[in-house]
Amino acid sequence: QEWQNPFATWDPQDFCNISEIVLPMDTYWSPPVFILERVNGQNPELNYMVLMHNGTFNSTRPFQVTLTCSLIILKFPFDTQTCNLSIASFLYPVVTDFVMKTRRTPAEIMRDSQSFFLTDGEWKFTNLSIIEYTEVVDDKGFSVVTYVISMERRPTLYILNLILPTCALYVLDMAVLFGPSSLEEKINFQIAIILGSSMLAVILNNSLPTSSNKPPIIGTH
Repeated sequence: QEWQNPFATWDPQDFCNISEIVLPMDTYWSPPVFILERVNGQNPELNYMVLMHNGTFNSTRPFQVTLTCSLIILKFPFDTQTCNLSIASFLYPVVTDFVMKTRRTPAEIMRDSQSFFLTDGEWKFTNLSIIEYTEVVDDKGFSVVTYVISMERRPTLYILNLILPTCALYVLDMAVLFGPSSLEEKINFQIAIILGSSMLAVILNNSLPTSSNKPPIIGTH
């Protein structure tokens, strides 16, 4: 965060060329912001800010939070999810007191975010965009900045563990059904295939997220 305070300025030449100082967060006013989608997390212990001689305040506070995100898993495991991270403050109206703006462009933020994002996880960070708008609550407008984060699922693990075994069971089922085996052998094979399909269904049910309005195509088949 960065903001200006015209009442907190000084001439460095009058104070031994000191151009910046580090102060606790409660020394001066700081923007009270929070994340709308936050459901859990840890507050930062770094409660300090840097004050420049020209009245510029700079605060870097790392947050670790858990956010709510609506998932659409119809194309699982080849799905792409979009989650929002909205930063707002409903204490100061946007028209008279408080306006939030992003200092960096989406391309710069995405480049920095990719360096922090785990590259060997289940998700691949694909895009980030920023929306600045005014939220109207009780006939008052409040400044909101929303980061729209797009992530693509890496399907390799699910292809090896779910899709390929399922296809192999179906191919084996067709081969036994139209093969020259006797009826008793076909029935035994069909029972074994049904048991294998049931085990895959249980594994699939434990692997799929449940927060979606429509079940995935692989689950319905």
